[in-house]
Order: sequence, then structure tokens, then C-alpha cells
Amino acid sequence: MIAILISGTIALIAALAGTPLVISYFRERGFGQFIREEGPEAHHAKAGTPTMGGTAIVLAALVGFLVAHMTSVSFTSAGWLVMFVFVGMAAVGFADDFIKLRMRRNLGLNKTTKFLGQAIIAAVFAFAGPALADLPTNVSVVGAIELQLPNWAFFFWMFLLLAGASNAVNLTDGLDGLAAGSGALIFGAYTLIAFWQFRNPFAYPMDAGEALDVAIIVAAVMAACAGFLWHNAPPARIFMGDTGSLALGGLLAAVAVVTNTQVLLVLLGGLYVLETLSVIVQVAVFRTSGKRVFRMAPMHHHFELLGWQETTIIVRFWIIAGIGIALGLGSFYAEYLSRFGPLG
Repeated sequence: MIAILISGTIALIAALAGTPLVISYFRERGFGQFIREEGPEAHHAKAGTPTMGGTAIVLAALVGFLVAHMTSVSFTSAGWLVMFVFVGMAAVGFADDFIKLRMRRNLGLNKTTKFLGQAIIAAVFAFAGPALADLPTNVSVVGAIELQLPNWAFFFWMFLLLAGASNAVNLTDGLDGLAAGSGALIFGAYTLIAFWQFRNPFAYPMDAGEALDVAIIVAAVMAACAGFLWHNAPPARIFMGDTGSLALGGLLAAVAVVTNTQVLLVLLGGLYVLETLSVIVQVAVFRTSGKRVFRMAPMHHHFELLGWQETTIIVRFWIIAGIGIALGLGSFYAEYLSRFGPLG
């Protein structure tokens, strides 16, 4: 428990103090956000705001993770694999952001290159996970509800999770503080889940040491998101960019696998699911009928065009995220009670 608190505290301080340094560094080099022409008119005023702020989140979380292990807590293979996904996806996002800035356009890595990077990360996790960390190769809701997969199918499942979760967070990152705030909430929930698995190792496939290591990681990321949000809240002084959104989405996928809550992620990340569905529905309906369901997708832009204030949309969407998280945590605990009862 102490290591989790240390991890979160150090990451929070690092993000609060480090993000202004990142802002100054990027502003001096002209690393400002480009705004799409077809985006909401109000967003054009945000052009030039420093981006790639996800760098601050990743570095702060890494510092918290490493400092926490200066206590008696040991590093684990599962923890290193999860951190590999987190940092690896951040690197893919950083390359995407950097190309946009250098080429002075709103388009970075092409889709093939981005998916290739995600596929490599998924392959390392899918094949090294079972070999090094004894991770189960299954599709799992929670606990004993699972579908065993062969290694090749587990790789494709992991790739779908990585690509889906990272793109979902990326779509949600369209308003100041929306992705950072909802990210802090969902990683807070995963801190509780991983800590619960640490305290009840008899009920879950991951051993206690690995569960504690994962709890340390997600606590650090939760705190790093909160510290970053201090500077990312509207009006944002910096955007997280693909560096942050791909890192957070990739981490969600990896943590869902190691905690055996892959399908439960639909509830825990309910806001991200809704944002992604709004884009899918918009595209599908427009291609078949030529009509639009939303004024603009993802759906947070729809409410902007209806005249809602940005802060109103953000807070209400945080509430939606919180409702999904509450349902997810309730389902997680209900599954435990169904197997072991209130006394374990």
C-alpha cells in the first residue's frame, strides 16, 4: 500500500512541476497544435497551443514507478511488459505528433505505419507475456469467465485491444481536459482493481507481486493525468496529443489483459466506447443515406455545435465516465461475491 501511495504522490508532483517545463520547452521550439479546417470554429483560437504534452504524463508516471520500487517492492515481468506497452505506444504517438509539427500539417504517420507500430507492440506483449510473466492467453470478463485462445489468436486479440483502446482515447481527446480527466478516473478504478487482486491472490490468476506492480503503475498514471490536468484544464496551456492518448489507450489494453478484465473494459471505459460509436454511426449512416446523425463526430463536437459551453460538456462527460466506472467496479465486485461470498 505504501508503494502505491509513493508512486502516486511522486507522479503527481512530477506532473504538476514538470508540465510547465515541457510547455516552455515546446513553446520555444514552436511545437504548436494545428487545428483542422473542418473542426468547430471555436477551436481555431487554440491554434499554436503546445502539444505532445503526453510526454509529461509518461515521464511523471515513469518517475513515480521507479521511485516506488526503491522501497522493498520488487520489479516483475508483468510490470515491465505493461510499462513497455505504455512507453511504446507513447513513442508511436510522439512520432505521429512530431511529423505533424515538422511538416506543419494535421496529418502525421500514415495509417499503415501507425498500425505497424501498434502491431509490433502487440506482438511483443502477446508472445512475451505468456512466456515471461505467465499471462493467460484468453478473452476474459473477470475471474473465471474466460475464453482460452491459441497464441496466434491472442496476438490478434491484443492488437485489436491496443488499436481500439488507443484510437478511442484519441477520439475523446478533443476538448481541453476531457481525456486527461476521464483518464485519471479510469486509472483510479484500475488502481482499486489491481490492489484488490493483490489482497486476494487466491481469486485471480495474477500473483500478488505482479498485481502490486500493476497497481503501482496505474496509480502513477492516474496521478500523472491529474497533475497534467492542472495545466490542461480549459483553457488548456498544453494538449496531450497522440503521445498521451495512444499511451493511455495502450496502457488500458495491457492492464485489462493482466487483470483479466478485458470485456469489463467496455464499462470502465464507457465514455471512450460512446465516443467511438458516435464516429462509427456517423460514418455508417452518412455512407448509406447521405445524412448525419450528429452535427459533427465525435459526439462532444455535436454538443459544441448545439451551443453547450466547453466546460459544461467536459464535466458532463466526466460524469458519464464516472457512471461507467461505477458500473464496472460494481460488476467486478459482484463477480467476486458470486464465487467467494462476502467473507472471501
